[in-house]
Amino acid sequence: MTGTIDARLAELGLTLPAAPAPAANYVPFVISGNTLYISGQISQTEAGLIKGRLGDDMDIEAGAAAARRCALSLMAQARAACGGDLDRVARVVKLVGFVNSTPDFTDQPKVINGASDLLVAVFGDAGRHARSAISAASLPLGVAVEIEAIFELR
Repeated sequence: MTGTIDARLAELGLTLPAAPAPAANYVPFVISGNTLYISGQISQTEAGLIKGRLGDDMDIEAGAAAARRCALSLMAQARAACGGDLDRVARVVKLVGFVNSTPDFTDQPKVINGASDLLVAVFGDAGRHARSAISAASLPLGVAVEIEAIFELR
């Protein structure tokens, strides 16, 4: 049975990737009560990692596209946590976005908007969330963006 969120993803022409497996000694998500905590998802496509450093070899548009890919992975993890039913997501509570950037780059929020805008497009008002956008001197494997999330479940 296709749910409302799956229909919205299809309407937007989006396909979620397989939920990425953890790369070390941690779990991809934890559910505590009705709160879903999703581990940081790095910027990647089916073809590989999206690497780069904002303010150096990557512009804001490319960074926002990398953040959007992180949001797709966050939704893939949420789908896995919810047994395949994204309609169990009551709301996106918070994102914490890390941007691989030079010390003088100050547009981290514009980069993380790639993820925020996508989550609002998919979940509507329930996709509006609290957020942090933080600069990082480097990120795992040289990726451009990493984002973790907290969701409320029904």
